[in-house]
Amino acid sequence: MRLAASAPSRSRRTVLALMVAALPLAGLGLSAAQAETKSIKVGIMSGEDEDVWRVVTAEAAKKDLKIETVVFNDYTQPNEALENGEIDANAFQHQPYLDNQIKTNGYHIVNAGFTAVWPIGLYSRKAHSVAEIQEGAVIGVPNDPSNEGRALKLLEREGVIKLKSGTGILATIADIESNPKKVEIKELDAGVVGRAIDDLDAAVVNTDWALKAGLDAEKDRIAQEPIADNPYRNFIAVKAGSENEPWVKALVAAYQNPVVKVEFDRVYKGTGLAAY
Repeated sequence: MRLAASAPSRSRRTVLALMVAALPLAGLGLSAAQAETKSIKVGIMSGEDEDVWRVVTAEAAKKDLKIETVVFNDYTQPNEALENGEIDANAFQHQPYLDNQIKTNGYHIVNAGFTAVWPIGLYSRKAHSVAEIQEGAVIGVPNDPSNEGRALKLLEREGVIKLKSGTGILATIADIESNPKKVEIKELDAGVVGRAIDDLDAAVVNTDWALKAGLDAEKDRIAQEPIADNPYRNFIAVKAGSENEPWVKALVAAYQNPVVKVEFDRVYKGTGLAAY
């Protein structure tokens, strides 16, 4: 009789023990799977952003999100890697660039949360103002579609050139309607145009590349695009359909916090601004 009665008692104790073990997760409203640390790979560009993302990684770890950064040196690679599932997210681009990549390659990638904006600038070591740019001057611009259009829009805003009516943000030199100073627009790789500043009369350079090229925003920059309503805010990108996943929300929150902003401001010395 005792043996027969003891078996159900052991079963009840086992069930009770399992119920008690599950209480911490149930009390938090989490499943066992959700309580586990999530590991992801995030593609970033080499350089200053590596310092920023070390802090993002530390902040994410506090929320049980483990980030492995994958560093790229070519703007065309992070979206391809994301589309192919080699990484889970990337953080290096603005919407006009992504729109062009989607149009060209058919990617299924979306904006998950803004990071920062780097206003593009016109730099020169030969002219101290736009008015001092001489007739026939050679001006370098980035040669990738979105940034070339951005550069030409800045030159138009400063009165150096005039673009055809209705020209969008993907303008090219073929869209130049008038060129009163007969300047020569020289298309160069975004990573090269800033380093070529001494061989040019002026150059439109992305701010992150300007820092890498050793340009001084205070001394060498003679014009800058407006910040208000800037369409070139960078963001964290993920595959379409995953933007509402908990790990994506945690990733964005890890970036958009005061601790990361302190490091961002230290690294970029005021040339980049938080865009969230």
